[in-house]
Amino acid sequence: MEKRSLGTSSVKITPILMGTWQAGKRMWVGIEDADSIKTIRAAYEAGITTIDTAEVYGDGHSEQIVAEALSDVRDRVEYASKVFVRHLKYEQVIEACERSLKNLNTDYIDLYQIHWPSGSFNTEIVPIEETMSALNKLKEQGKIRAIGVSNFSREQLAEAAQYGRIDSLQPAYSLFWRNVETDTMPYCVENNISILAYSSLAQGLLTGKFSSGHQFSPEDNRSKNQLFQGENFEHAQQALDKLRPIAEKYQCSLAQLALAWLIAQPQTNAIAGARYPQQAQDNAKAGEIKLTAEDISEIDKIGRIVTDNFDNTGIMWKW
Repeated sequence: MEKRSLGTSSVKITPILMGTWQAGKRMWVGIEDADSIKTIRAAYEAGITTIDTAEVYGDGHSEQIVAEALSDVRDRVEYASKVFVRHLKYEQVIEACERSLKNLNTDYIDLYQIHWPSGSFNTEIVPIEETMSALNKLKEQGKIRAIGVSNFSREQLAEAAQYGRIDSLQPAYSLFWRNVETDTMPYCVENNISILAYSSLAQGLLTGKFSSGHQFSPEDNRSKNQLFQGENFEHAQQALDKLRPIAEKYQCSLAQLALAWLIAQPQTNAIAGARYPQQAQDNAKAGEIKLTAEDISEIDKIGRIVTDNFDNTGIMWKW
């Protein structure tokens, strides 16, 4: 898989990234460590060398699983992790990074991101200047190679950029969740900031495997996802039916088609999670699909069957 530059940094990433929220186990059901380790390794062997994790995914458990899967090939992979919203004061950022370095069994993190803007989830407000000061210090020390933000609006991104170089934005972005296109994407294109789309398969909805009436366990975060509720879910089924002939044309799955469309968008790379090795291998193959301009446009139009019918400007989950 041909790598891309991460913003203006020296870090190179794969357009498909391995997402590891599920490896942390918390807010997921039926996840086994052995499966997670095999799956992360399978992603790497299939050509996905960029792995996204966070300290909050199981309180470091996801990071530890990533290390267990990849420590022996650390020099051939890129680690992206995140500091949580409750740790944005200067010393807290430094301490959080040290914990992540230990969990990941490494002495540097390729991309270190602010997971949520200060104040999210009713947390204490910390000036972005203070958080960025800590991140700049870590970068100077070589403990992180690039700085990114996640879930930031255009205004929040622009403010953070006043205090240091931001090389990536990680927003919720998929064919079925697209407010980034009008909010922050133009700013990212103008300022050469890479977009790392999370929930790029709409938490599995874009795989086409969930039929009407599907019920998630209350412990599964997807039970709170707006896309799986009521009319949104029905509109998604209509869109998926229209996408199937295009997937057949390219001899790929619906998931691969959705990922191929996403990485064809300006500045955009796709984080895709997986529970099992075959899923990771299938995600990697999406990086090889070259869609025509006509099909990109048609897929775009089909996606709007979902997004034009509800407000997808907030947080995907109704927590």
